[in-house]
Amino acid sequence: MNRMKKKVLIGEFITESNANVPVKNEITAYDIAFGGELIEKMQVGDIFEAAGIEIIPSIYAVSGSSGVIKRHTFDYIEACFINAVEEHRDEIDGIYLMLHGASEVEGLGSGDHHILKAIRERVGAYIPITVACDPHGNLCQEYVEAATVIRSYRESPHTDARATKRKMAALICELVDHRQNIHAVYRKLPLILGGEQSVSADEPVSSINRYMDQLEQDPRILSCSWHVGYIRHDTDVAGCGIVVVPATEADQAYAETIADQLAAYVWDRRHEFHYTGRTAQPDEALKLALDYPGKPVVITDSGDNTTSGAMGWNTFILRQVLAVKGLKKSFLFASICDPEAWKQLDPLAPGMRTRITLGVGYDALSAGVELEVCVKSKGEIIRLVSLGTTAHHKVFGACVVVNIVGTPIDVIVANHRQSYANAIQFEKAGVDWTDYDVTVVKQGYIFPELKEKAAFYVMSLTAGATLQDTAHIPFKRIQRPMFPIDQI
Repeated sequence: MNRMKKKVLIGEFITESNANVPVKNEITAYDIAFGGELIEKMQVGDIFEAAGIEIIPSIYAVSGSSGVIKRHTFDYIEACFINAVEEHRDEIDGIYLMLHGASEVEGLGSGDHHILKAIRERVGAYIPITVACDPHGNLCQEYVEAATVIRSYRESPHTDARATKRKMAALICELVDHRQNIHAVYRKLPLILGGEQSVSADEPVSSINRYMDQLEQDPRILSCSWHVGYIRHDTDVAGCGIVVVPATEADQAYAETIADQLAAYVWDRRHEFHYTGRTAQPDEALKLALDYPGKPVVITDSGDNTTSGAMGWNTFILRQVLAVKGLKKSFLFASICDPEAWKQLDPLAPGMRTRITLGVGYDALSAGVELEVCVKSKGEIIRLVSLGTTAHHKVFGACVVVNIVGTPIDVIVANHRQSYANAIQFEKAGVDWTDYDVTVVKQGYIFPELKEKAAFYVMSLTAGATLQDTAHIPFKRIQRPMFPIDQI
């Protein structure tokens, strides 16, 4: 007699909601997939196939870093999760979810938390649920306790994201075959950090990660993770968190002890967190770049970091550079997002000149600059997308590369915000960033490929939607006291 196949429901929801940008997420901001396309994009289908488990797909909804989510958009996404659960409730043996953890829905709060709560209410207390998440996501007691296992990536930048997702998919396969009455243990820390202060190549994060790796070698501990949290919207669930999961029900009390130890390990190192690499106030950052004798040099415009939801339209550093008298070094700005300026430039052939106002003028940081420019090349705006072991790229928009006449300054004028982190992105725009003395990118911490090839790099502590000075962000709703806002 053939044993019936077990079934696992899977789904993915990713949004980093930056409340400091003047747009809200509509459904058009999301890459939406169902059925077989969902399974391909989640990159875990082979794991369930190898385990002999049938997949029940719900929804794949990914927008990356952007604004707060409009309620009607979230309601649709959540309904797709709930409908799949209710349609298959009597068939589900387990659930695997990828929930980033940094979403914010207008009038509701965390979308991730709301989705998991709604699912748990429908399947009951004992169906195993594993959740893979980004470390830059927020937790709360109810959210953690609604899952069987929550595990975040270790690395920032997130080089282990795919491995973590697959680890959680493999774990749900084990849990549906070998059910355990276990519960994740949560500890909240009165510590609030930005991503630029918690890069895994730096201390104390590298030591924290090694410590967690050691803890997971203990057969009584199934999983443990440290969650940095997300600071780009004001919420009562902001702040660092610890999650430890016991291997068996008998290990529950031991997991509580380990959670206390891990929380203390992180807390005792609170004074060691720092910005990665060299950082400087804007005037000093530019001076460092200009004075450096070699090339290529990279400046990251941290206040306009599109990887954390900023619009990529600030012209502040451009205006800084234009003000330099007798500028000798060549500069590339990759990129400045200004759809109207792009629209004016796009019909022009390379070699043609025109006058433009670059800068959307939303605020003082994105103020327009009157420029005479010469078109150099036109191209696509792309983002790398990993499918399985192969990296593909997806086109998000278009760009025009211009030279500011009479200066050694080139600008990629874009119709869509995007951080330039990989050589292929520059190639698609028609430039090689290593040809320039200085390249300015819309990032916080520098991304690995740029870091590897840069002779020197500096993070400019610019103002903007992704302000880096955590202690001076005007939070109202967070837990207090909270370090470093309060000197605990």
